[in-house]
Parts: sequence; C-alpha cells; structure tokens
Amino acid sequence: MYAITAVEAGGSEVLKYGQHPDPVPGAGELLIDVAAAGVNFIDIYQREGRYAVDVPFVPGREGAGVVAEVGADVTDFEVGDRVAWASGVLGSYATKAVIPAARAVPVPGSTDLEIAAAAMVQGMTAHYLTHSTYQVRPGDTVLVHAAAGGTGLLLTQMVRMLGGRVIGTVSSLEKEQRARQAGANEVIRYEGFAKAVRDLTNGEGVPVVYDGVGRATFDGSLASLRTRGLMVLYGGASGPVEPFDPMRLLEGGGLFLTRPTLIPSYLTNRQELLWRAGDVLRWVSSGKLRVHIGRRYPLADARTAHEDLEHRRSVGKLLLIPEQSENWCL
Repeated sequence: MYAITAVEAGGSEVLKYGQHPDPVPGAGELLIDVAAAGVNFIDIYQREGRYAVDVPFVPGREGAGVVAEVGADVTDFEVGDRVAWASGVLGSYATKAVIPAARAVPVPGSTDLEIAAAAMVQGMTAHYLTHSTYQVRPGDTVLVHAAAGGTGLLLTQMVRMLGGRVIGTVSSLEKEQRARQAGANEVIRYEGFAKAVRDLTNGEGVPVVYDGVGRATFDGSLASLRTRGLMVLYGGASGPVEPFDPMRLLEGGGLFLTRPTLIPSYLTNRQELLWRAGDVLRWVSSGKLRVHIGRRYPLADARTAHEDLEHRRSVGKLLLIPEQSENWCL
C-alpha cells in the first residue's frame, strides 16, 4: 500500500509519501480500502507535536471506504460493506487502513463515500456542540466563528435546524457568501466582531459562542457573551489560548468556559457513536444536511492540503483521495 508518514514533529515538510507493507487486521478489526480521508486541524496539531504522538506515524483519523477483510470476532461487518469512521486510531492517510470494527459505522447506500468521509468528524462535532455541549433552543442567537469552514458550515445548518439564529464570522466575501448559503442569518468580519454581536443582539450578547479559532478570537468571544453565557472553545486554528485569570469569567457576568473534544468527551461508547454518526449520515442522505467539499487532493499531496488548511486558504472540507479509489464514489 501507499501512505503518508510524518517522519518527525514539525512543519508540513515532514510529511512523506511512500510505500508500506499492507496491514493485517487483528481480532475485532477491519481492513479498509480507503476511498477518501478527511483532513482536520487535529492532524496538523499532531504533525506539529502540539498533541504528542510517537513518530514516525501515518496521520489521519477520519475516512470512508470498503471493507476488504475482517478480523476474528467481527460480526457486524463483512467484506464489501461501505463504512466510515472517525476513530482515535491513526492511519487514514493511506490506500489501506486498519480500524477497530467498534469504531466503524455503515454508510447508507445512497451516500457518496467521499461525502461520508467529509461528514464524520466535523458533522459529529457540530452534533455534539449543538445537541450536548449547549442544546440549542428555538429562538437562541449563537455566534459561530469560521462559519464558512468545514465545521462552521455544518454548525450553522444544525443551529438553524434546531430553530436558532446564527451570527457567523468570516474573513472574505467568498466565505460570506458560502456562510449565507448554509443559512447564517448575519455574517460579519472578525475585526470588531464583539461590538457587532452586541449591536445585533440589542446589547445583550449571545448565550453561546462556538469558537474553533482560539487565540485570535478568544477575548472577543468572551466579550460577546450575555450574562451566564457559555464559551465553547472546541479548537485552536489560530494557536492555543494564553493562560488567563478566571476572574474574567466573573467580570463577564458569571460566564462558563469549556474545552470539549469529540474523542473521548462525546464519543464515550458505541451507542453514542451510532447516535451521532447515524443522525449525521441520515441527514446527509436525505438532503437535510449539505456537506461542502472545498477541495480534493491526491493522497501524495497531503502537504499542500495541510498548508491550505492551516493558512485558511480553504472553504469547506478538504479530502485526500487515494488513487485506487477514484472510481468508487456513487
């Protein structure tokens, strides 16, 4: 098989494309012919060493494909099944990957495998943010940062599905148009966004901010919250937040701050995985939820995909496509 390897911690130049021995599934595992692998910020954090991973390693925790072989004790899947995953196991940046069967979910027959790969991490992230971390209620006005990003577009749609109003931040006219197409009620730029949010909420502020940007938006996000509002810091695209005095939460009106992650915080067992992934893939299959793939890259071009994502040159989801799988999508 062919795969991308991060040979050491560092910049995108540490990603190397090459041939590897075919993996073999163990007990409770599936060998997958990978149709598409999702590119996510956590892949960059692990490559950089911000999240410690033993090197060398094959990045990628998200993908979709076709079961090529089943290991011992696997009863829920068989060869030929179409599956998707967003597991804590690395290795999706490859033509073949081994994943635990307990982390795989079936892909509906009407759903394109590339769309399924694009929906898993960011779709389930949007699901837990809107259904669990803060349960959006009809009439809520929420602030969604990076509203034209892969997660932001799905967050916006889910907030609207639940009856909420979305104020989204973007950095360009092109991204503003994309956010509005997803259903954002108001779209604003980052400069001075806290004041704009206050103006759009009659000075009250919002009950929740979904912030995947981090350092560059953190202070303004806190300033955008109403009394007892919730700051959900679910990512750090602009870098980690500097240490801060918790008294700021008191001064802001008894604010709450949480730093959630999909795994392990909101995928604690298979039942929760099937609930979140099942909802997302069902909504995608029915057309209720639209997944925008911003760009597809050959697997060998993973370095460019990382650079485009970390420098915010992308709109929507980025995918790596192994050459072998180009004709598998329905």
